[in-house]
Parts: sequence; structure tokens; C-alpha cells
Amino acid sequence: MLTRVCRFGPGLSRLVRQTQVRCVSQSKPSGASSAAVTEAHAPSASSAHGEVSPYVKNPDFHGFSTDPVVDEWNMRIGFFLGISVALVIGGTFIHYLPDPGMRGWARREAERVIQQRERDGLPLIGENYYDPSKIILPSAKEQ
Repeated sequence: MLTRVCRFGPGLSRLVRQTQVRCVSQSKPSGASSAAVTEAHAPSASSAHGEVSPYVKNPDFHGFSTDPVVDEWNMRIGFFLGISVALVIGGTFIHYLPDPGMRGWARREAERVIQQRERDGLPLIGENYYDPSKIILPSAKEQ
């Protein structure tokens, strides 16, 4: 059995999916020819209008335009806007989101209260953290 190795250049993987590919056998040929050429895919029926696949015209087809130059520029602009700008704007948006759970505000408020209590000479936390007149305790009978 012959081993067939098909070597494709960069960007030709799309071409393989759409068109007929010719591969050169890497084994010793049995005939007089120096390399056996075989078909990797069966020939497909061409369209009636004589249209050629964009992958045949431009192996590096990105799907933006049939013109290779316009296709490449549109791809570059699309990736620049889609990735670079999205990362910058997305990162800025995430950086300026409001504080989750207001943790930053709570810390600033606690520091302000501590500074005020130190200035007034009061302990940071009093022995009666809650006002004892507002606490309702159950009677001895209910316990």
C-alpha cells in the first residue's frame, strides 16, 4: 500500500476543504515515473455559471471580500477593532465599574469614624456597642 503525504503551505487548509487536492506519493514508484501523483478528493461538479471558489483565487481567503487585497485589509481592520479596541474599552469599563458590595466605601467610612473617635478621645468601640435601652431581653420566666 502506498503512503500518501500531502504537504500544504500556510493558509491552504481552507483550500483543501473546498477543492480537489493533488498529493505526491512518498513511497518508491513502481512505474517509470519518478513520483506518483494521486487525487486526494474526487472531482466535484463545477457550477453551471463557471464561478470559481474564492479559496481557489485566494488561498488566504478570510471571508470579507473576493478581492485579496481588500479581504486582507478588512481582516486586519476587523481584528484590530474587534480585539485591540475591545480589550482597551472593555478593560477601561471593568476598571471603572462601581465598587462591588461597597467595600471601598465601608473601609473609608470606618477610617473616618476611627479618626473622629481618636480626635474626641473616645474608645474605638465602647462597652455598650448597642444602646442598652433599645435591646429587648426576654424575662426570666420565658427562659
